[in-house]
Amino acid sequence: MTFSTPQARPAHIGWRLLALVYDFFPVFAVVLAFGGVVTAVAAALGHPDLSDLPWMAPLLVAGTWSVAGAYFVLSWSRGGQTLGMRPWRLKVVALDGAPATRRALLRRYAFATVPAIVGIELFALLPGIERLLPFWIGAAIAAAGPLWSLFDREGQALYDRFAGTRFVRLATP
Repeated sequence: MTFSTPQARPAHIGWRLLALVYDFFPVFAVVLAFGGVVTAVAAALGHPDLSDLPWMAPLLVAGTWSVAGAYFVLSWSRGGQTLGMRPWRLKVVALDGAPATRRALLRRYAFATVPAIVGIELFALLPGIERLLPFWIGAAIAAAGPLWSLFDREGQALYDRFAGTRFVRLATP
């Protein structure tokens, strides 16, 4: 059975950035709520200062990545759109235009985020490196994914290529 997304074309990088800026706000709220829960639980267990716990930083990074990923993957699973994608008529679909599987959406999120996180962590381990340089390197790695769509013959971002998904803009109804 073949599907097609009616009147859909690859979303230009400008639309992708608009949706990303819009999605910053709900993701920030979800991550803030996660941080509040972690802080409340730690305080209840007698650790009001999380910096005293050396193992807490990796857990916070993993937890933050997970709750942000839950927002994106669950949103994409329920109609292919996040809150930031809806006003711009953007949608994540499978290559054949069908709704993307949850596995493909998890791969999409992982391919879009893990390389930047690994880059930040690896460059932060280098001795004598400027404090903010790993974050700039991570930002460059993260930007490479959507920038790939400028050169891709089908307008796909690098992580969409790896995940087997497409990011499309629906025509006006």
